[in-house]
Amino acid sequence: MSSPTATSTAAPPAPGRHLGLALVVIASAQLMVVLDGTITNIALPSLKEDLDISASGLAWVVNSYVLAFGGLLLLGGKTGDLFGRRKVFRIGIAVFTLASLLGGFATSSELLIAARVLQGVGAAVAAPTALSLIATTFPEGAPRNKAMGVYAAMSGVGATVGLLLGGLLTEYLDWRWVFFVNVPIGLAVLFGTKVLAEGERVRGRLDVPGAVTGTAGLVSLVYAITRGGEHGWTEGGTLAFFGTAAVLLVVFVVLQTKVSAPMLPLRLLADRNRAGSYATMLFIGAGMFAMFYFLSLFMQQVLGYNAMRTGLAYIPFSIGMGMATGMGSKLVAKFAPRALTVPGLVLAAAGMLWLGSLTPDSSYWAHLMPAMFITAVGLGTSFLPVTLGAVSGVGHEDAGIASALLNTAQQIGGAIGLAVLATVSTAKADDTLAHADGAYYQALATGDTSLLARAASALTEGYTAALVGSAVLMIAGIVVVGLAVNAKRPEPGTADGPAPVHMG
Repeated sequence: MSSPTATSTAAPPAPGRHLGLALVVIASAQLMVVLDGTITNIALPSLKEDLDISASGLAWVVNSYVLAFGGLLLLGGKTGDLFGRRKVFRIGIAVFTLASLLGGFATSSELLIAARVLQGVGAAVAAPTALSLIATTFPEGAPRNKAMGVYAAMSGVGATVGLLLGGLLTEYLDWRWVFFVNVPIGLAVLFGTKVLAEGERVRGRLDVPGAVTGTAGLVSLVYAITRGGEHGWTEGGTLAFFGTAAVLLVVFVVLQTKVSAPMLPLRLLADRNRAGSYATMLFIGAGMFAMFYFLSLFMQQVLGYNAMRTGLAYIPFSIGMGMATGMGSKLVAKFAPRALTVPGLVLAAAGMLWLGSLTPDSSYWAHLMPAMFITAVGLGTSFLPVTLGAVSGVGHEDAGIASALLNTAQQIGGAIGLAVLATVSTAKADDTLAHADGAYYQALATGDTSLLARAASALTEGYTAALVGSAVLMIAGIVVVGLAVNAKRPEPGTADGPAPVHMG
């Protein structure tokens, strides 16, 4: 679909011999920005000790990245459409790489959190342009399906790779290397961008009122969600930020109906399959990120795994995700999106329910590992059709913002899922043993084995309640797919690629 607002600045597609390198560049960039959402998690104890960071400051080492990333994605996607995706992609990677270097050299919590915010800004610019660059670099059909499959795998595997890499680097080097590791990767990605096609550039100016209200609304929403998880959902500040987000986002939507070149063309949401894909990704993000968080706590606090062993425990998840997305790049050419997404989410829900039956005595090989593998296969089967559904049939002029919407759904879903299920987990654990988390650390400090066993049991009750909640979120995704996604299987003449979903 072409547009009169697009200039003819498209670079020719990358030559065939360069497609493999182009895929490595885009996949590396996506892996880097996704894994940074979790790579610091395992390093937090070392960070706290080295920089003397308070408990609230420690939470912001994680949340500041999510806040900037989730809040600025729409702006980042639109900037790529207007000013050239390859150019904006390079800027995003450069900012992210510089921020990683600054984070590694941070000498205080303030400097570290500032570096994490800057990382989030770079990621918000790079991530949506990475997905839209697939459309401008890879020809339709099997090459684009394969590229989309690898991109989807990086989106899902990135979080587990972050945990694995965070554990290895913290254990054998230093917490600073969870930041320094991005520098050589970022420089290599920047060098490799010369093989990427620029794509069409939209003629026009940035919708400044839309950019301000949309970005401020999303930042307020993400902050309200993270604050609600920490301070309570009825706390005054939480309610104030939710109210601010609601007002700003309503104003944003109204503005988008009145300007000639909106930041978010509402026509993107008019197609039921595309809107359904965004909603499904929100539920997938909510369930998946919460699962990683509570499983990591369970392995470290209840099973007593150290940082490295916790990271290594996720290897079966990465294998399952990679296998499923690899098969998915072939299956999307033969089956309707719903025929892949629904069974995938059913498998993911089943795996999470299995994880929801964990006990303090559960075996890794007989319980944790197979349940994680099944969950990963289910998520991997779902990721690709949902990703394709979100960008299929989108004109070049809207590719960046469509990609940004998908990433926004995943990030905001992750923030909502983690915050809500953390509340569920804490309430369940405290019902079993008052102040279970505090009791656990008290028992460790005093060597009280009886209290430690009761605290571990109570924490397990909380974590498994949250994991069951993650399964419920997958089931909600199934309902959305069943109601909204009705795209047909590809036509026989396009068997090597997904059927385009054209908008009116």
